[in-house]
Amino acid sequence: MLDVLLQNWIIVLAFFVIAVLYSSVGFGGGSSYLAILALTGIAFTQIRATSLLCNIVVVSGNVFLYHKQNNIEWKKIIPLILASIPLAYLGGYLKISQEVFFILLGFTLLFAAITMWFSKKFVYNSDTINTKQNLKNSGIGGIVGFISGMIGIGGGIFLAPLLHLISWNTPKKIAATASVFILANSIAGLLGQFSNPEFSINWQLTTILLITVFVGGQIGNRTSNKHFTQIQIKKATAILIAFVSIRILIKHLL
Repeated sequence: MLDVLLQNWIIVLAFFVIAVLYSSVGFGGGSSYLAILALTGIAFTQIRATSLLCNIVVVSGNVFLYHKQNNIEWKKIIPLILASIPLAYLGGYLKISQEVFFILLGFTLLFAAITMWFSKKFVYNSDTINTKQNLKNSGIGGIVGFISGMIGIGGGIFLAPLLHLISWNTPKKIAATASVFILANSIAGLLGQFSNPEFSINWQLTTILLITVFVGGQIGNRTSNKHFTQIQIKKATAILIAFVSIRILIKHLL
């Protein structure tokens, strides 16, 4: 275990920083975990599962905290989750080739980076609350869930900007909703991958990373936005994700 830690200390450090930053704004960090792992020699079949497991560990703390603060509106969240869980499972089970995976990952990360960079206008302009959109909620949840399960992320980076755009709720409750959504979809996507006969994972490295993101997530949960604003964190991570996505696309498209 110690040898694995020493061989992958840069990855471990990166995961720790990501967990701290993302958990401070209610996210799990799945897109950034994928971005880091995609640049390593880790088999692509293991990348999705490792990312989802780390997501689950981080957002579990977020959900607990938001629940204590009464920021989770289950009546509005349930339609999102009911549609997303089975499609996230299907996306996780879906067998895709290595080339397709990385191309899809590259475009997904690039989209995530762009939405995160321009998300300032979404975060603070959600004064109007619309509570009569169960059908639309189910549609959004299903689409985001399927893509998230297939790529190997919880989907919060897609869901939160969409909810802000339609003035779904207040910023704080959207962050809480994203955490619950990420947790549900990460579990469903992971179960789908477990069901795939070709599933494999490096448990030694994954265990180290899970411990790392747990510690980082707890720190992020407790420090919240005391040192960095939500916009600063999102723009910093957007730059990282954009750099990695472009690098992946250049490698696999050219």
